[in-house]
Amino acid sequence: MDSSAIFAARRNEVMNDFTVKLLDWYRENRRDLPWRHSKDPYRVWVSEIMLQQTRVAQGTDYYSRFLRRFPSLEALASAAEDEVLKYWQGLGYYARARNLHAAARSMKGVFPATYEGVRALKGVGDYTAAAICSIAYGLPYAAVDGNACRLFSRYFGIEEPIDSLRGKRMIAALAQEMLDGKRPGMYNQAVMDFGSLQCVPASPDCPACILGASCKAYAGGMVGRLPLKTKKTPVRPRFFSYLYIAKDGFAYIRKRTGDDIWKGLYELPLIETDVPLDMEGLLRQPLLLRLGGRSPLSVSFAGSMKHVLSHQVLHIRFYEVVLPEDAEAAGVLQSFICVPEGQMEDYAFPKPLYQMLSERKKAASEMKI
Repeated sequence: MDSSAIFAARRNEVMNDFTVKLLDWYRENRRDLPWRHSKDPYRVWVSEIMLQQTRVAQGTDYYSRFLRRFPSLEALASAAEDEVLKYWQGLGYYARARNLHAAARSMKGVFPATYEGVRALKGVGDYTAAAICSIAYGLPYAAVDGNACRLFSRYFGIEEPIDSLRGKRMIAALAQEMLDGKRPGMYNQAVMDFGSLQCVPASPDCPACILGASCKAYAGGMVGRLPLKTKKTPVRPRFFSYLYIAKDGFAYIRKRTGDDIWKGLYELPLIETDVPLDMEGLLRQPLLLRLGGRSPLSVSFAGSMKHVLSHQVLHIRFYEVVLPEDAEAAGVLQSFICVPEGQMEDYAFPKPLYQMLSERKKAASEMKI
């Protein structure tokens, strides 16, 4: 049965039991979030981009700090990319920040007021455009995110995988049919909150759910297996050895380029290998052999961590490298810049490196006390 047939068969039940009850629930349980205090499309846009792949609890402080520094479209557009990335540091998925900055510059000070205009912005997809337009402008577009897919899949008992083309179309059509055209922004936010607080991915409290009486998944004992998905992207392990190399109060860093993780952020000298390196294997690496020159290097292990990304697991080890007096690091590290160790915080680093540098600075301060 396609989405139109499903909806036609339950139209009255849906509108009365779903939409009305959902909005009543939202009025009582809505989350008080800072981006909901304004319908300024710029602020709504920043919040929606920031909340992609980010938990609300984590994004709240970042949003407030970001808006204090970039309170307007013009302020964001006129900033340097390095500064934008610095304010994004720790949120991950840094392409979001680069796209946000590029889109701000493309608007020439005027935020688009149509769905088509918003959808054309760099980094904006169907969901984000619908969320912005419904919340800021009251335009009747259903915002279909993971919460919406889960809620509609369970409520209607949809067993079509939500990551299939057919499944996506079914969910999108249902969401648009059920949209409250008079209050689309409120409705979309109600769906978001209901999925985040009530119809959660694992072990939802179905007996207490206001929609439980008409939920197909609950009635059929399918809550635990819906929504269905067909694809599972394999997770790739990567092995990073980072070197903190400093001399005369200066440390070596460089900006990451290319189409890889953390593009545009700064990092320490990196050795990436297919397998983990022990100290003996590390010292045989060409970079360290070239740095040593005629004198031996002093290399010490400084810690390790595992950093999980969406489809990668980074196994990271940190090392302190003390250069001998006759070392000519500048020739070996030509692609790096030397920055005063006390100014390292001025640069945007990936979260694992930022944590390591912060711990290193803290330890150094404690030694001076």
